[in-house]
Amino acid sequence: MGRIVGPFGVKGWVKVKTFTEHPEALGAFPRWLVQTPAGWEERALEDYEVHAKGPVAKLGGCDDREAALRLRERDVAVPRGALGEAGEGSIFWIDLVGLEVVDASGESLGSVEGLFESGETSVLVVAGPTRRLIPFVPDYVKSVDRDARRIMVDWKAEYDA
Repeated sequence: MGRIVGPFGVKGWVKVKTFTEHPEALGAFPRWLVQTPAGWEERALEDYEVHAKGPVAKLGGCDDREAALRLRERDVAVPRGALGEAGEGSIFWIDLVGLEVVDASGESLGSVEGLFESGETSVLVVAGPTRRLIPFVPDYVKSVDRDARRIMVDWKAEYDA
């Protein structure tokens, strides 16, 4: 949902780049997951503010500038259960990860490894025999069935060339 980009001041606050539509949304979650070399570490969110130059946060256990520096370039997430359900016609990216991707004939192309933004379009990263980058737009993504854990796409082998 974001990334810590560096320290803010000397009391352990960090600057955050959010990947959410509304930067203030990340401040609504009382617990954050911070990616470390050893895995995801849960931290309490003690305070959160959105300044003119972006959001800043105070995390539990981060009490000085040195501790904030150690968190630089770390990804931030929240526990999936904290998100609730996506609104009508929406889906959280995390709910797509791991879904099988099939073409119109039902042939498996692999599974969703992740997503990223490319301009105005989200892109599915599909890991299979061939790694594919499929724009998440109606021209290519025909259906998402979360219950069946399957995404049907209109994708042809020549698109990978």
